[in-house]
Amino acid sequence: MASDHERLRALKAFDDTKAGVKGLVDAGVTAVPLYLPPPTRALPVDAEPHNFAIPVIDLAGAERAELVAQLKQQRRRWASSRLWNHGVPEDMLAEMLAAVRSFIEEPAEAKAPYYTRDFGRRVRYQSNFDLFQSPAANWRDSLYMEMAPDPPAPEEIPPACRGVAPEYVRLVRELYRALLGLLSEALGLRRGYLEQDAACLDGLNFAGHYYPACPEPHLTLGTTRHSDPSFLTVLLQDAVGGLQVLVDGKKWVEVPAVAGALVVNVGDFLQLVSNDDRFRSVEHRVVASSVGPRISVACFFRTSGAAASTRVLRPIVTGGESEARYRSTTVEELLRHYRAKGLDGTSALQHFKL
Repeated sequence: MASDHERLRALKAFDDTKAGVKGLVDAGVTAVPLYLPPPTRALPVDAEPHNFAIPVIDLAGAERAELVAQLKQQRRRWASSRLWNHGVPEDMLAEMLAAVRSFIEEPAEAKAPYYTRDFGRRVRYQSNFDLFQSPAANWRDSLYMEMAPDPPAPEEIPPACRGVAPEYVRLVRELYRALLGLLSEALGLRRGYLEQDAACLDGLNFAGHYYPACPEPHLTLGTTRHSDPSFLTVLLQDAVGGLQVLVDGKKWVEVPAVAGALVVNVGDFLQLVSNDDRFRSVEHRVVASSVGPRISVACFFRTSGAAASTRVLRPIVTGGESEARYRSTTVEELLRHYRAKGLDGTSALQHFKL
């Protein structure tokens, strides 16, 4: 095993190529490099993934009261659901996936101008946002775009994504607005509480992930075990699969892709605001595969930009609860802690628990 100094030097050389994991595959690597060590905390040690049905929410197939009741019933055990009749046309889903793939598969020199570790840039292409913080790197490259409240100018968006990403984001944001209303009611609050009083609609971070086929998938992960720094995450994935969610803290459940459907995951922000026992963020991971590439698009809904430094996340304590389970914090502080620790298999919320 390489020393810390040797690994850091190798990671720096890898990052300086600006070609990501895709560049390693294009160069013909036949093994996972030693400077990308196995994420031992995240790999299964005693069981294969269990196959259970992920709950389905049909937004056009039930009355509002029934949807709210469904969310209440699912909220403790399941923090991940499959959405139907979500308002995003199926051809647009396919177009969005194809656009992300097209960008990542461009020549390295065409992508290099977008490659950065500057979180202040609204459009960023990189391999592993936590490359120098996490104990293990993932087999994944990503395109990040801060799409709300202040989206990038059209010319800042990579040409491959320019024609579809803004409209896709607009439709997903309308879906999220509808979900916030349902969640507010499921929490026993008025319909507009999370959107208006808690300002949960402030920001949207777009992440297009590309997971190349891996020569040694048993030695790495596409994404390490984690929960998302968001209120909700709306996920689109292609047919390759690999997404798993953790149930009861011990069972990995496959979430296979279904054409035309989206997946919605509860994030850490909503767990904190709902005071822990009402909506729990979902721990999930993506396994590496010898088949690929796998493409996914995640829309993380959270306050971003300058407002993150002042937006306070505060637990909602209702009459039936005696006290808050988390200390109040700003979005900026939670994100800073999340990025500093990296995807190390632990929850960022532990840092804020009372």
